[in-house]
Amino acid sequence: MSYSPIALFVYKRPEHTRRVLESLMQCPEFDDSPLYIFCDGAKKEEDKDKVIQAREVVRSMVGAKAEIVESPTNRGLANSITSGVTSLCNKYGRVIVLEDDLVVAPQFLSFLNAALDKYQDESSVMQISGYMFPVPEFINKTEAVFLPFTTSWGWGTWKRAWDCFDAQASGWEILQTNKQMRLRFNLDGSFDYFNMLKMQMSGEIDSWAIRWYWSVFKKNGCVIFPPISYVTNIGFDSSGTHGSRSAKLLLSSNTKLERATNISFDTLINIKKYEYNLVKKMIKKLNNKILVSIKNIPKLLSQIIKTF
Repeated sequence: MSYSPIALFVYKRPEHTRRVLESLMQCPEFDDSPLYIFCDGAKKEEDKDKVIQAREVVRSMVGAKAEIVESPTNRGLANSITSGVTSLCNKYGRVIVLEDDLVVAPQFLSFLNAALDKYQDESSVMQISGYMFPVPEFINKTEAVFLPFTTSWGWGTWKRAWDCFDAQASGWEILQTNKQMRLRFNLDGSFDYFNMLKMQMSGEIDSWAIRWYWSVFKKNGCVIFPPISYVTNIGFDSSGTHGSRSAKLLLSSNTKLERATNISFDTLINIKKYEYNLVKKMIKKLNNKILVSIKNIPKLLSQIIKTF
């Protein structure tokens, strides 16, 4: 069987990188999956030692297996992911994407590959997510969930979908005047994605993820999610460029990743209102917890932008 290539993006967190690779190695499909590791260059002089250490971890753990791309300069996460995903989609037609703060369950690669196979010719399905918000009602659910928005915590896509990525976010201005569309973009008020996009377009942040969401939104695309998360983020410990304690409260999941679940996929592509409402309710609940404890919302949004 042919498995999708894995793209892992690494910067300056050697211990996090080790843990991510260790978790990937627990996936049965890992040995037969092409592995590409993109190592960004140091942004500041004081980052160089950590960047070198992260690269040493990569070489020592998977040097014989992976194709390692080491940038001599700092490209930034947005540029690194955009170019890396594009190159692998062009070569393989699909890709599975991880960053250096995402620990995965042993079922992660199985779920992503199965979904990428199942929906490869369904133009309305534009992404597979390995992460799911901690919705209590989904604990015993065994069917995948269709939702109309993207995430960036362990995901996969195809060339046909990624070709729709609009780096310029053309047409985004309509959200400023079309209140109904803006509400839908914000998941009916559950989270202010519009403000994130506006910050992106004003140059306050640099995110591939919010532009990818807008690209999918414009196409009325949907995303496949597992009912329970196969990904947890270990990066909210002040080690990352974008992390924060508040962001961890907003989007951390208490999912026990070791739980084994065989997920089924529906042939009928349908966003079920009941399931979508449960997810929106959870996002809004977590978001509200943050809003009562902080005053500077734009700052928080910039901190958590890489999450989506």
